[in-house]
Amino acid sequence: MRILGISALYHDSAAALIEDGVIRAAAQEERFTRKKHDAGFPEHAIRYCLAEAGVKLGDIDYVVFYDKPFLKFERLLETYVAFAPRGFRSFKTAMPVWLKEKLFQKDLLARELKRFSRRFDWSGKLLFAEHHLSHAASAFFPSPFEDAAVLTMDGVGEWTTTSVAMGSGNKLEIHKELHFPHSLGLLYSAFTYYTGFKVNSGEYKLMGLAPYGEPKYSRQILDHLVDLKEDGSFRLDQSYFDYCTGLTMTNERFAALFGQPVRRADKDPLTQFHMDIAASIQDVTEIIVSKLCQGIRKDTGARNLCLAGGVALNCVANGKILRQGIFDNIWIQPAAGDAGGALGAALAGYHLFQGQPRTVTAGKDAMKGSYLGPVYQQADIEARLTKAGARFTVLADDAMIDATADALAAEKAVGWMQGRMEFGPRALGGRSILGDPRSPTMQKTLNLKVKYRESFRPFAPSVIREDVAEWFDLDGDSPYMLLVAPVAEKHRRTMTEDEQKLFGIDKLNVPRSAIPAVTHVDYSARVQTIHAETNPRYHALISAFKARTGCGVVVNTSFNVRGEPIVCTPEDAFRCFMGSEIEVLVVGNCFLRKEDQDESLKLDYKNAFELD
Repeated sequence: MRILGISALYHDSAAALIEDGVIRAAAQEERFTRKKHDAGFPEHAIRYCLAEAGVKLGDIDYVVFYDKPFLKFERLLETYVAFAPRGFRSFKTAMPVWLKEKLFQKDLLARELKRFSRRFDWSGKLLFAEHHLSHAASAFFPSPFEDAAVLTMDGVGEWTTTSVAMGSGNKLEIHKELHFPHSLGLLYSAFTYYTGFKVNSGEYKLMGLAPYGEPKYSRQILDHLVDLKEDGSFRLDQSYFDYCTGLTMTNERFAALFGQPVRRADKDPLTQFHMDIAASIQDVTEIIVSKLCQGIRKDTGARNLCLAGGVALNCVANGKILRQGIFDNIWIQPAAGDAGGALGAALAGYHLFQGQPRTVTAGKDAMKGSYLGPVYQQADIEARLTKAGARFTVLADDAMIDATADALAAEKAVGWMQGRMEFGPRALGGRSILGDPRSPTMQKTLNLKVKYRESFRPFAPSVIREDVAEWFDLDGDSPYMLLVAPVAEKHRRTMTEDEQKLFGIDKLNVPRSAIPAVTHVDYSARVQTIHAETNPRYHALISAFKARTGCGVVVNTSFNVRGEPIVCTPEDAFRCFMGSEIEVLVVGNCFLRKEDQDESLKLDYKNAFELD
């Protein structure tokens, strides 16, 4: 049985295909269209999934959409009625779009699918899953657990913003829900907006900024904005927010509470105030998630927890939950946001709607390392690069690994494109920019000269699984870069008295450990463990780097510049290479040095993409 899952029309559109319960392919539309967070119908992602499985749409048994449009429309109408006459301008803006497109999504989806197959039976084959059920299915069904509690948290689906489900075998049932407008995702996004970052893309910047500040405003948030209960349920005081009826996230009362207006990203600098605000909302988020998890454990007795929804991408909160030991085991869907809803919809269709059995392999999830996107064969890579004007050397496997390890040891920035593209927002060693973590200047160099992004943003370490406990206070798997852990004490550097007095961004240039490029200002790191079973080439590369340096860790950041989707094709990789200060590019067995390239092919990537 083949089932195609689709998420689309809001943000981060994607498609996923499962065959007899096995995940065959999954990809975000943005990777093909090169439009960040592309919300359009995922035509290219669907074509890729069908091609990867070697089938046509007519061979698909069911297509499952990741949420229910009529329920979402009901929430929109009821919200406007509840707040009337406030919000009429927002209502007037939203209604034409809904009446023209979103309300009749079944017809829209049917029309789009008929472009793939005129005989597509949309009345019998097109199904819909609720938004948070899709998230829960994406978390539980690929997990390595036979039984688990499932916590989903995001902005909002139809009505639900937070849900608790229980999964067992091929069964999954939602037990509790928290409804709009009370939303942890929207609360975090409100602070994203307030600090001048873009909602639905800048939340991870807020998380990265938090360690530069102190949680001075946590009490104010909990006293005025959030009525938090012991079981983690909460209500938000809507008199401070504008997302229900307005065109912004917060209002003047919100700004007055904290004593400063909304930061204008293009005019106002980041100050210690904004760092303290970031630290405060991060602290409150961790408190709420911790209480939710404690409540779930108490109510259900579950030993295993699965997480999905956009809030599950908050790897700092995830790391705190893991270290608190509330659950014996935690598994987080790597595509936790709306893109992962496509996979969850397909899995819900297979296991819940069709009652098909589920196979669990103890200790091993079903995501295949999340390497579920396109792969390019060596001959195709060479042809594509040649057509693009690239000058390269083709190396045997061992020679390619050695040359790349030498480049990293020489502190060069390396573009690394190997195997299948990752599904989800993180680069996991398939489409990555790599560097030497021992370099005290690598973080700043990559941020300002390669990624063209804010200097404060941290980079993640990729560490071979065998060495994770050597470098970090973590002795377990973290294959999807979704857990933050402290750098091991023995590798930390004691700061001088003067260094300890520094505030905010001044802390950035102080080396804190033997691997300063991946050590954040609070001695933390967003760890990715590398496993030979799921990514043998990447594992071999880091092992070769370790043989040269004694360090089984490399810097890993996504292969793109700020505002650009992660690269998908060899051509994308070459363009980014020529448009940035990446010094070495390795695509398959093709090895490229910047100094060997045609100068006329250089690009100015610094301003090529709309800033996120």
